[in-house]
Amino acid sequence: MYRYSTILGIESSCDDTSAAVWQNGKILANETAGQPVHEAWGGVVPELASRAHQSHILPVIQHALNRAGIGLEQLDAIACTQGPGLMGSLMVGWNTAKGLALALQKPLIGVHHLQAHVAALHLEHEVKFPLLTLLVSGGHTQLLWIPEPGRMQIVGESQDDAAGEAFDKAAKLLNLGYPGGPHIDRLASGGDPKAFSFPDSQTPDLGFSFSGIKTSLLYFLREAQKENPQFAQDRLADICASYQGQVVSSLLKRVKKAIQLYQPASMGLVGGVSANSELRRRFTELGISKQIQVCIPSFTYCTDNAAMIAQAGSMQLEQGESTPLSALPFAR
Repeated sequence: MYRYSTILGIESSCDDTSAAVWQNGKILANETAGQPVHEAWGGVVPELASRAHQSHILPVIQHALNRAGIGLEQLDAIACTQGPGLMGSLMVGWNTAKGLALALQKPLIGVHHLQAHVAALHLEHEVKFPLLTLLVSGGHTQLLWIPEPGRMQIVGESQDDAAGEAFDKAAKLLNLGYPGGPHIDRLASGGDPKAFSFPDSQTPDLGFSFSGIKTSLLYFLREAQKENPQFAQDRLADICASYQGQVVSSLLKRVKKAIQLYQPASMGLVGGVSANSELRRRFTELGISKQIQVCIPSFTYCTDNAAMIAQAGSMQLEQGESTPLSALPFAR
């Protein structure tokens, strides 16, 4: 039986305002308000994001509580993203969580955003340990070795750009809009992944690098469009399929190395880019071929959401961890 049976989770690290209610190991509600205002700018504008969070935060929390059928007085704790993220966005969620914790006289638990993505694996899976996890998002690409609950080690990470950023920048070059990953994934399904060749980085050990493939796409398009200005439009699906295929191959190449080194019992895929259909398919196939348990959250729990914050908060609280009201959020 859980000591903390009902937890409110709050997430506002970037451009999604989310609130969730966790009770006895189950998510009763997970509500999120997006911010389409950023699409016009091709990326998240921090000032606009923080203003939108201020408008969304209280209605989203109330909506989650109503959906769960839970009143504020029934909450046992408040879990909230403490960082990393955009400082203005973090401040909105963090100050709201602190206010609720103070008013209700309930524990406040500050959650590390990346650890919460890993905690999302536990929402739907009985995860076996030791666990190897690939975390891929717009801002981070990491390989995490988790030999047992509560112990986590970064064994590989990007030396420059994240995989999600590589997709976003490619989509910008192709005039596909923001966020770029879903557009590229959709178009790639109708293209030939072997139509064009893009380079893999030559990083040592388990390191990642995606600046090179972004640059190669830029020069590839520039040269091709000298002869045919409509080249990108004419071969859009093939370009997306080839580019996406190489990004996924670069990720899985390091995962395969890590499997050989660490011999995990399970492997997890988390973060916003884990919603990519090719990555999910090939990651699953790799796990099956190695006879390793594969854990991938549902699409709802891949992108930034408060359910993973509430889950991570519950795990920390069960270990006796809480956060003083004097604590501040951190951007990095």
